[in-house]
Amino acid sequence: MRVIVRTVSELCITVGALIVLFVVHVLFWTGVQADSAMSDQIEQLHRQWSTGTMRPADAPGERRVSAEKPQKPVPYRYGKAFAIMYVPRLGSTWNKPVLEGTGRDVLAKGLAHYPRTARLGREGNVAVAGHRRTYGDPFKDFPRLRPGDAVVLTDGTTWFTYRIDKGPYKTVPADVEVIDPVPRKSGYTRPGRYLTLTTCDPEWGHSHRLIVWAHLASTQPVEAGEPKALRR
Repeated sequence: MRVIVRTVSELCITVGALIVLFVVHVLFWTGVQADSAMSDQIEQLHRQWSTGTMRPADAPGERRVSAEKPQKPVPYRYGKAFAIMYVPRLGSTWNKPVLEGTGRDVLAKGLAHYPRTARLGREGNVAVAGHRRTYGDPFKDFPRLRPGDAVVLTDGTTWFTYRIDKGPYKTVPADVEVIDPVPRKSGYTRPGRYLTLTTCDPEWGHSHRLIVWAHLASTQPVEAGEPKALRR
């Protein structure tokens, strides 16, 4: 009997230790890894932009006058960062890389751009997802977002300032219409230049999604300095 009790006790201790290690991994270690990965992605973008090895799409309304044949915008490549996002409401130091694709490997390195949704600044809906918790908790404070808040992105040549119109709106994962070119429940009634941000809800679950919708309010070249929404 004593042997059985001792064995059960040892098993309980072992299981408890494994649970603690798992929690530490999920809450702490994935965050350390994600923060490092996101910093690396941002550094890589800055290097690419400084050397001119990456040509983003022209800003809306911009026309390049040249005798040469116009270059096509560089396509977004799966798993590669193409922009940096800033959300002042989430903190003056909050900035995250945006990568193409929504696979788990991509979401572990930053925010994820839904394939086949619009490019930055283009007509349609630029849809971006991010973890609420774990992997750096990029959208931990997502519920704080409010209509009128700015969401600013740069692709190295242009600043794109979007303004939130609606949200956070709660829905279910199956509601894929939230990233349509004109999202049905967004309040938009005609084509435009929109942005959708999505994350999980509740904070430690994934049974629902939180959504915000925004419209493109302004653009300016990076040479003109930071947009007004980022000036402190």
